[in-house]
Amino acid sequence: MTTLIYLVRHGETDWNQVHRIQGSSDIPLNDNGRAQASRAGALLARRSWDGIYSSPLGRAMETATIISDRLDLGDPTPLPSMVERHYGEAEGLTNDEVAERYPSYAPVPGRESREEVIARVMATLSTLAKERPGEHLIVATHGGVIRATLLAVGADIDRSIPITNGSIHSFRRIDGGFQLLAFNDPIEVASVVPGDEGIEEQNVIEGREEKVAG
Repeated sequence: MTTLIYLVRHGETDWNQVHRIQGSSDIPLNDNGRAQASRAGALLARRSWDGIYSSPLGRAMETATIISDRLDLGDPTPLPSMVERHYGEAEGLTNDEVAERYPSYAPVPGRESREEVIARVMATLSTLAKERPGEHLIVATHGGVIRATLLAVGADIDRSIPITNGSIHSFRRIDGGFQLLAFNDPIEVASVVPGDEGIEEQNVIEGREEKVAG
């Protein structure tokens, strides 16, 4: 039985808008972010779903709640390990402030590594797939988590393509692991507004790592 899991990046916050790094900081959606979540919900309504989960951070939980209200799935179940990557002392800083404080790719104290994010996220998704075999599930989460998942499954994605707020990415459980079905799944093309920025543009640390990896 194939379990399908759709990861939805939360809607925009005021910190996203001004390129202030959020990480584990609990920043609420702004009005544009709520509109993005609503668009995602309308598109997800084109398919049938068995459950909805979320990072416990407010911006993800509100995104999940907006979607769930549209799909009549009840209250989203929090998944603590789907929280955004911890960025340590960089949280709350703008991109310019990070570049000034940590020049030349200097390490950021307290930052969670990509490997640590991958380990906790993939363990949770595997448990979810085992507990709900053959079901179609939605998880509202964060850009860093989605990027980590793409890396974990070996997705061949051009890293210049942004993971935008409100975007949807589908995965399936196969042979004990996961496979990407669609980055920016076709059902959600309308949810991405031309010019929307992705996590690499909003978060200079993610952007630095993509440049090093690329």
